[in-house]
Amino acid sequence: MDDAPPPAAQDADTDVSEGPAAPARLARFHLDPVGGIAGDMFAAAVLDARPVLADGLRATLAGLELPPSVDFAIDPHRDAALAGVRFKVTAPEDEGHGHVRLADVRARLKAARIKPIVRKRALAIFTLLAEAEGAVHGMDPAEVTFHEVGAWDATVDIVAAAFLIEALGPARWSCGAIPLGSGRVRCAHGMLPVPAPAVVHLLRGLATHDDGIEGERVTPTGAAILAHLAPDPAPVREPETLVSTGTGFGSRVLPGLSNVLRVLEFAPVTPAAEQERVAVLRFEIDDQTPEDLALGLDRLRAHPGVLDILQWPAYGKKSRLVAAIQVLAEADALDGALAAVFEETTTLGVRWSRVSRSALARDTASHSDALGTVRVKRARRPAGTVTAKAELDDLAGSAGHAAREERRRSAEAAALRRGKNG
Repeated sequence: MDDAPPPAAQDADTDVSEGPAAPARLARFHLDPVGGIAGDMFAAAVLDARPVLADGLRATLAGLELPPSVDFAIDPHRDAALAGVRFKVTAPEDEGHGHVRLADVRARLKAARIKPIVRKRALAIFTLLAEAEGAVHGMDPAEVTFHEVGAWDATVDIVAAAFLIEALGPARWSCGAIPLGSGRVRCAHGMLPVPAPAVVHLLRGLATHDDGIEGERVTPTGAAILAHLAPDPAPVREPETLVSTGTGFGSRVLPGLSNVLRVLEFAPVTPAAEQERVAVLRFEIDDQTPEDLALGLDRLRAHPGVLDILQWPAYGKKSRLVAAIQVLAEADALDGALAAVFEETTTLGVRWSRVSRSALARDTASHSDALGTVRVKRARRPAGTVTAKAELDDLAGSAGHAAREERRRSAEAAALRRGKNG
């Protein structure tokens, strides 16, 4: 026997969706490189903002099976001005150094007992480093030999960053102006200018500044993490709530400035109503008969993209009575609505603008009774209450005001019951 419900019967209610829901807005993490950015500073800042992630990070790094001589610690730290966290990796200077290529790093990560998504993200950061080194040295990225970045401390920093980024979940990232530093830095290639060439390559497109303090302010690991995050350069205009902040210390001591990277976590503010853009068209009519104008406006209401039309009497030039018209349309339907206005009315000009409006979350339910189907609009108010309004056109089949009111109340009550029951 067929278990499907029967065709629409007495007192049946059906919900009709008004379209897909708007995409959820993401949290945003803003990096404030006060002293600069390095891999250990990034991990420390995130851990200070989200200390609950520390145990998960320890478990992940244990999966790297580090040599006995390599260790790490997550410790509280403070200087003369600020308090925060240090993420410190200790390793002998020559531990992990040597001829380490991207294939070696890939093999190292493949052998690690870490989640595939963390492995993939860490490898993506290493690949950015290899591409940058290859670009500045004129080599194939696969042939680039990592020296300092190939050491175990850099591997720990990058895997830590990969785990923490993944643990924070889908998010937007932004970054303040990055201090470039100046001078020279000694590395396996000899003396290099600061910022190092690979760092310069990785920082392309990001805002920078010179605060007058010399030295290496951005390490290759820090620059690669930034490039991987691809911070959004666009200013944030929508309201946000500051949820947490973290301060990560670097190993250097800077003159007169805390060597920290701050991270600020913002959550989107959920508006009481959905924000959307609409087009508003305004004009006046003084030379079109009321009968023809009414017909034209009816046709305009049926035009695709037109949401509503208002009409009211006003006094125009020479104190003549005019019909003032306002048309509300979807923002991307503006051109079509303009053409329809000129087609259906005698106006010679239209004032228009695109504006923001707030609209309550709403849907449409239908209630069937002995006389037919009544559509009911439901809206959710900011306090969580739901209101309902039956479509008057669907009540026209009822003779007399009392009958229409009874049918309206019945349809709205049924729609509200369905709203409460989900």
